[in-house]
Amino acid sequence: MNNDKIIITSALPYANGEIHLGHIVSTYLPADILSRFLRLNNKVVIFTCATDDFGTPILLQSEKQNITPKEYVKYWKNRDQNDFKDLGINFDHFQNTSSNRNIELTQYFFKEIYNNDLIYKNKISQLYCETDNKYLPDRYVTGTCPYCNTDGQYSDGCEKCGRAFNHTEILEPRCSICQTKPILKSSVHYFFKLSSLSNDLKNWLDKNDYLQKNVKNYVIRWIEDGLNDWDITRDISWGIEIPLAEADGKVLYGWFDNHLCYISTTIDYLESKGLDGKKFWNDSTIYHFIGKDIVYHHYLFLTAMRLAINEEYKLPEYIPTRGHLMLQGEKFSKSRGWYIGLREFLKEFPADYLRYYLSRITPYDQSDVNFDWDDFQVKINNELVANIGNFIHRALSFTESKFNGIVPEFEEFDEEDNNLITKLTQTKKEIELYINNNQFDKALRVILNFSDSCNQYFQKKEPWKKKNNNTIFLSVNAVYNLGLMLQSFIPFSTEKLFKILDINSDNINWKYCSELKVRPGHKINKPEILFAKIENELIQKQKDKLGKESIKK
Repeated sequence: MNNDKIIITSALPYANGEIHLGHIVSTYLPADILSRFLRLNNKVVIFTCATDDFGTPILLQSEKQNITPKEYVKYWKNRDQNDFKDLGINFDHFQNTSSNRNIELTQYFFKEIYNNDLIYKNKISQLYCETDNKYLPDRYVTGTCPYCNTDGQYSDGCEKCGRAFNHTEILEPRCSICQTKPILKSSVHYFFKLSSLSNDLKNWLDKNDYLQKNVKNYVIRWIEDGLNDWDITRDISWGIEIPLAEADGKVLYGWFDNHLCYISTTIDYLESKGLDGKKFWNDSTIYHFIGKDIVYHHYLFLTAMRLAINEEYKLPEYIPTRGHLMLQGEKFSKSRGWYIGLREFLKEFPADYLRYYLSRITPYDQSDVNFDWDDFQVKINNELVANIGNFIHRALSFTESKFNGIVPEFEEFDEEDNNLITKLTQTKKEIELYINNNQFDKALRVILNFSDSCNQYFQKKEPWKKKNNNTIFLSVNAVYNLGLMLQSFIPFSTEKLFKILDINSDNINWKYCSELKVRPGHKINKPEILFAKIENELIQKQKDKLGKESIKK
């Protein structure tokens, strides 16, 4: 990638509940790692996100709490921002779909698509609850998926198989409010001609070599099976109004406006900095991070909307897609307490422990990964503490105790010294390759391997037996390079490390990785232990929480 301007967006958290580890693993953490690494490479990176504010679930919850939807989503936006910050997820701008900027852009898109004859109205039969006297779009209805027969699904799509469908297609429908069976009642809705863009969608998929092949292939199969036109309106009070006088009382479906919030949020930020937001967007390389459960929406709906207005706003080159997170081999379930909320996790463990573990176990594909408390403990204790942390502390403590914290002069390097330098150079190249290909788990394994080599080098050289300036000089520089390698993954810990090393921020740059940048005479600060071992009692405490309804929200 040669473009120095990068935009990174990620699927929007729905403003209807706390961030949990499943959200983090596929979307927000990988996006943050990449943004940090690209900035370390002097790229101009704009990293944005927003809360998804509209839709029936939010309207349902605000009605239950007897507050306005605006009040409800404001609470969750503030909470999400704080939770992301605590994990080190640093967005340049965190907006919301109900912002004036997004409302304006959404209505503009609707009018442009409408004027291009790609939106039509049609009278349809819609589910209606006679008990509650209201139409029941989306999450006002639960039932059985018509494709995979999974029960407990909402009428806007299936979490199990990932298919979207019309709400009247759901089997055995029930009103989410009163659980009664709804009736069918006619209503006029607006439809986006998704089917007419089938060839355009296929062409876009075919020519984009950066998309994951397996994801691209099954999206193409969906297209070849035949796409249904997309009902983009709802009969509810909370949403973006349709900019047509004849459509009074109807609002746009949340999946229509949230796809545009990536653009509106980014442009809002860019213009606040005095830049031409639209030009910057179209001149940039764009990454959009999602989980596999929303592939249908982001590969078809998002893409078709922009193609419908001749890609006035360019589409992303990359849509990194990852699988779901399981917990102890089972699916996350808030209702039965089989669940780990981010806030609760961070009360017990450092943010970097979570960042490290999730990055370590999550491949760049759609396979589900498993959060296992025992495995978490093993990887933190054996890898972060006993491998990386051990070498860092040994090298710096020895420098402090035997050299008064001053990096010594070096002499001619021997074979073992040169082998470590060669290993350092190879490691840098491998990390670059893997991170640029979104393979963060593989990059971490390379870093672990390098740290292991450093431990072996230090042990073999035995500087405690005889004074060896080369060993200390190279070990301190290896520590510095480990900081650069790990900065994108565990930023809180590397910030502490660079303070101990007394490294100026100007030298925290990827171009210096593999260099012996810490020169003789440089004085380090007093070392401290960066990583603490996780005890069995703490892990058992977390296991005991599972399955209990008392888990805090």
